[in-house]
Amino acid sequence: MFTNKELKNLIIPLFLEQLLVMLVGIADTFIVSYAGEAAVSGVSLVNSFSTIFIYLFTALASGGAVVISQYIGRGVKEDASEAASQLLTASTLFSLIISCIILILHRPMLSTLFGQVEPDVMEACTIYLQISLFSYPALAVYNAGAALYRSLGKTNVTMYISIVANAINVGGNLIGVFLLKAGVAGVAWPTLIARVFSAIVITALCFGKKIRVCYTWPQICRWHGQLMKRILRIAVPNGVENGIFQLVKVALSSVVALFGTYQIAANGIAQSIWSLAALAGVTMGPVFITVIGQCMGADDTALAELYFTKLLKITLTVSLIWNALVFVLTPVMMNFYHISPEAKDLVIVLVLIHNVFNTVAFPMSGPLANGLRAAGDIKFTMIVSIASTIGGRLVFSILFAIVLNWGVIGIAAAMCLDWIIRAVIFAIRLKSGKWKTFKVI
Repeated sequence: MFTNKELKNLIIPLFLEQLLVMLVGIADTFIVSYAGEAAVSGVSLVNSFSTIFIYLFTALASGGAVVISQYIGRGVKEDASEAASQLLTASTLFSLIISCIILILHRPMLSTLFGQVEPDVMEACTIYLQISLFSYPALAVYNAGAALYRSLGKTNVTMYISIVANAINVGGNLIGVFLLKAGVAGVAWPTLIARVFSAIVITALCFGKKIRVCYTWPQICRWHGQLMKRILRIAVPNGVENGIFQLVKVALSSVVALFGTYQIAANGIAQSIWSLAALAGVTMGPVFITVIGQCMGADDTALAELYFTKLLKITLTVSLIWNALVFVLTPVMMNFYHISPEAKDLVIVLVLIHNVFNTVAFPMSGPLANGLRAAGDIKFTMIVSIASTIGGRLVFSILFAIVLNWGVIGIAAAMCLDWIIRAVIFAIRLKSGKWKTFKVI
């Protein structure tokens, strides 16, 4: 179903898009720093809060992508179009409800979460959230459209949209911070404009008759309960799993705060480099959903098994090359950070630990799990992921970091242990063939 050329055309734009988003995020942080420490702190705190909802929108889009991919694989274009249209309806309604709730309750929410911060930081949080929450519906609508195009294998489209949107974002930040001296608002408005632009463009393209699966107004304007149930059956467990993962990350951030300043600084820098190193594995997640989803939709489990093996080999190879490159560049990047020699050495150790296991374990704990979800094996992947996150990452972080006094190295080791647990269990699940028995459509 997918030639090597088609797989390459699917993977490379996704990787470049994710890399661009990462680099723009770094540039944004750099620009915001010129608006003052309060602005940087406010943006950072609100972004950590917004991440929860962004993951929920992503989970909903992923659920839709599985259903759409399976209908495409089965060759029923009308049903695929209806699934895409219903995903747009659900994403729009869900994001509007979330935005309205936050708009009404944002002040008590911020006081509860960040009540101990300085008044100028709280003011920055309030301004940034009041503006950026209006971009939530646009982000959800874009994710729905991106899910359709990725299900069709047209990842170059989302890449081009991302290039223009991120250019708008960075350019707007430069104007807002340096020219208009608007502070936090000068950063928030460009984000809103960029997301609205992305949503409008992807939605217009999804209505186009040139693609074989597209939005239609009659299907958008009615509620198809059975179809929506299929989407939510995948989206809800994925959302719960991601929500718990974020809560564990928050809990672990408080554990990191127990250690010395140089360890806290090293951990923060290492995490930014980890995000860069993880791009290879993160990119392959949607690829597994598209390819395995279409194979299972066509009721060809033998072909799905073949592509599981092929995609895993690709993921392992790309991860090895990319993680090695990032590690080689890490000492060079350390020259741009004004931190102590001890902190620089610790960053290099943390990146080494992460990149080794991100190469050998994460491909089977992350992307492989997406493939199992695309086959309909939802409940099993959710239970394993939640149990591993809590029983592996959280519990062993406390054991390694505090009880054994390994510090932030213990937290990195527990993260890798979490990946290993999932990798072993998901590999056994793949080999067992039980994933072949599930039906999504």
